[in-house]
Amino acid sequence: MARGGFSRNKIQKQQGKGELQSAKTEGPFIEWVGRPEYYRHTLVIDEKEYRYESDSTDLGVEVGEIVVFRFVDHKDGLIVDRRSLGRWIDPAQFN
Repeated sequence: MARGGFSRNKIQKQQGKGELQSAKTEGPFIEWVGRPEYYRHTLVIDEKEYRYESDSTDLGVEVGEIVVFRFVDHKDGLIVDRRSLGRWIDPAQFN
């Protein structure tokens, strides 16, 4: 049991890696007063579509690059964790 005497069903996070094939950005959106604006990105990575939200239009990665990320398989689709998307660096080429 979790603290507080109740249990929670936590969604299991998974790790992903693949080629970023396309990225489409929408926004900015503002859900409520006080929340900063954000952008919704639809990413296609190795033929699968993921949803990613960030505070910028810049993903920090480019189409064609191999990316790594954490995600959850939610009832609304595959959702990439905030601030988990990054470029994969090949250890063999890292000198």
